Amino acid sequence: MTDAEQALWRLLRGRQVSGLKFRRQHPFGDYILDFVCLENGLVVEVDGGQHAEQVEYDEVRSNQLEKAGFYVLRFWNNEVLLDMEAVKEKIWLTVEELGLQPQIRPHPHPNLPLEGEGTKSTASLEGEENKSTAFLEGEENKSSKLVLIPFEGWKASSSPDKGRSGGVVL
Repeated sequence: MTDAEQALWRLLRGRQVSGLKFRRQHPFGDYILDFVCLENGLVVEVDGGQHAEQVEYDEVRSNQLEKAGFYVLRFWNNEVLLDMEAVKEKIWLTVEELGLQPQIRPHPHPNLPLEGEGTKSTASLEGEENKSTAFLEGEENKSSKLVLIPFEGWKASSSPDKGRSGGVVL
């Protein structure tokens, strides 16, 4: 990118112009567009001194872009480097004149719980006779519950050392 293109990119990037999203060096057909807002069809081109010699080529290019539905703004390098405020104003006035609006897209996952959050239920673990819950014995732990996730060979029992051949304690 040229110095003028880099200076203009600092202005256009990050939705700084009316909330519009610009891309830089974007391919379109046989062309590379300096800057384009695809959602609204606005192309911003920065031309160096060599473009004074290829006016006809630039006109054909602009016409093809306009036929494809784009609106093309052209600035000379020295305009961008020496009078950025005028360039910014011209872009802003064009956006206003054309009635361009930013395309706001909702976040793809707006209400997912954060990792590790959410609720866990033991309802799916409980069977006909409350097989996944065994009471601990002992005076101090009469109301405590031990939840076991059964796997093959597991048998429910109210005694802590009888009937369990395997399980995972939660």
